[in-house]
Amino acid sequence: MTVALMWEARAVPGRGEDLLAWARDQRLPVRPLRRETFRAPQDRVLVITWWDAEFDAELPELPEPDAGLVGRAVHRWRFESLGASPGE
Repeated sequence: MTVALMWEARAVPGRGEDLLAWARDQRLPVRPLRRETFRAPQDRVLVITWWDAEFDAELPELPEPDAGLVGRAVHRWRFESLGASPGE
């Protein structure tokens, strides 16, 4: 089974590049199958990691950034991959 962990944070205004750099610098103790980083308006950063694991497996996640870097708590979600749809 493939599990995707999503980590999303919103920087305090004007600190989006700092949050992006912080997220990219974070190393996990185990390497995921894939890791991708995204950014969006309003200084938001999203990191998705893919794992070959059971849905409820204990998996490493990015930590909470320092309070001075983010404007709210990090949002985290876990999804089970259902595979690619035809034509993708």
